[in-house]
Amino acid sequence: MIPIIQNFFPKATGAQLRLPSIRPWQLALISATLLVLLYNQSFWRLFIAATGGVQLAHVPLYLGSFLALVFIFNAFLCIVSFRFVLKPVLIVLFMLAASASYFIDRYGIAIDASMVQNVFETDVSEAKDLLSLNLFLTIGLLGVFPSVLVYRIKVEYPSIVRAVLTNTGFLLMSAFVATALLMSFFKTLAPTVRENRQMRFLLTPTNVIQASKTFVRRKFEKPLTVTPLGTDASKGNLWNDKKRRTVTIIVVGETARAMNFSLNGYERDTNPMLSKQEGLINFTQVQSCGTATAISLPCVFSGFTREDYSEGKARSQEGLLDVISYAGIDVLWRNNNSGCKGVCDRVYYEDLSRPKPGDPFCNTEECFDERLLQGLPGVIRNAKRDLVIVLHQKGSHGPAYRNRYPAEFQRFGPVCTTNEVGKCSRESIVAAYDNTIAYTDYFLSKTIDLLRKAGTEDNVDTAMLYFSDHGESLGEKNMYLHGAPYIMSPEEQRHVPMMLWLDDRYSDRFAIKRECLASRRTLNYSHDNVFHSVLGMMNIKTKVYKPELDLFNACTAPK
Repeated sequence: MIPIIQNFFPKATGAQLRLPSIRPWQLALISATLLVLLYNQSFWRLFIAATGGVQLAHVPLYLGSFLALVFIFNAFLCIVSFRFVLKPVLIVLFMLAASASYFIDRYGIAIDASMVQNVFETDVSEAKDLLSLNLFLTIGLLGVFPSVLVYRIKVEYPSIVRAVLTNTGFLLMSAFVATALLMSFFKTLAPTVRENRQMRFLLTPTNVIQASKTFVRRKFEKPLTVTPLGTDASKGNLWNDKKRRTVTIIVVGETARAMNFSLNGYERDTNPMLSKQEGLINFTQVQSCGTATAISLPCVFSGFTREDYSEGKARSQEGLLDVISYAGIDVLWRNNNSGCKGVCDRVYYEDLSRPKPGDPFCNTEECFDERLLQGLPGVIRNAKRDLVIVLHQKGSHGPAYRNRYPAEFQRFGPVCTTNEVGKCSRESIVAAYDNTIAYTDYFLSKTIDLLRKAGTEDNVDTAMLYFSDHGESLGEKNMYLHGAPYIMSPEEQRHVPMMLWLDDRYSDRFAIKRECLASRRTLNYSHDNVFHSVLGMMNIKTKVYKPELDLFNACTAPK
């Protein structure tokens, strides 16, 4: 052991690290083998399951597929097997692969462009929740350690001409061997890959490279020009009471999944307060536009359906809040999350996510959602025009669910007290998550009470619409958190809560039949309905409104 310690700590021992010299093609082949073998546990688990499980007869298939991937990786590494290029590339790949494999194996996530976008748009507070000793150990063992070896190893590079010829030869040979192996098992591999396309999101580091490439291309594909939307918007003929203003609150939940709401039949009473709110309409079958905030938030406020949505389209066109503003209604966005992803760029914005010393709704690191209601009665009372307020929750964002609610809301337990879910029982993870839903129940109920009081004291007509941006996996199929590519996302990440509360004067003003809405609460809806339903609910006239997507359309009197 002493010689090894001396080799890796030359300054401490006076010794120098001595590793055998190696040729570029050898280093590339060894690195490709390690990348396929050590950083892709989740990929191989899915691959084995997709081919019928562990069977002795499948050993040739497993070995052939492993070698095919090794030679595919090696072929790409041959392209960069030159002096001053190979080592930096390998170090970057090992570091990326170590990080990606940790999160894939630990939380069951997959890596695509939206996940990369989520990483870049995550704030410091959310990122801290993901830090753990196991993460640093994994990066140290699978990232830093091989990177140090690559850096210190002596590589015998040939001349540039010889390097080109040699690398080309090994590239062609690797491509030939990989093709031959794939063709040998094509009959089995073709249907397996076709029926399990999500495997490509698990293969590290190609998933990170491809996802990053797509993310960068989308981000910088062309200069952004924002096209106006709904500039013809105006208040309809139901806005006939000039003496009473309207206040509509839209609550955007975070990471709340519908199946953990007792309003939807969940066995735990996570909604003790909302269940007592008179007139609340709970929609039970709602699907999200995406499985991460970076996708769902701009999608739900855009005029696009999920099938038509793309980040580029949403960024280059105004959205729902702009249309509301064109109709002469003031819009305020209050934030307790990692920003609004561009949705609120042209409306008044208040960031309440940063802790303030002495604030009863904040600790030293973050603030609870109740802070979004701080001073809101005064905002409503002092407003001069009709008002739409968006409250963007921190909600149930994980994995540190225990940090999302005040101590007095720990109703279920014992709870997971670490952000390393692998160290917790699934029951304790779910208990902590359920406490976040109970706190959201309190927050929404308090919002309704605030609106009801404003309606009486401030002579305004009030309404609240709540929906979550996406759901969450809590260990089902060994998946945790959210952000799975939509094509392979589980129901837990897509099935979201949505509910509506209207006071009597609001529903009377806009001729909304609440009994009709209640009778349709179990129908299938999605984020596609939000844009047009808000316009329909508020009787805003514009050419961009589509009545077929307005869930209120069938339950309002002719306008």
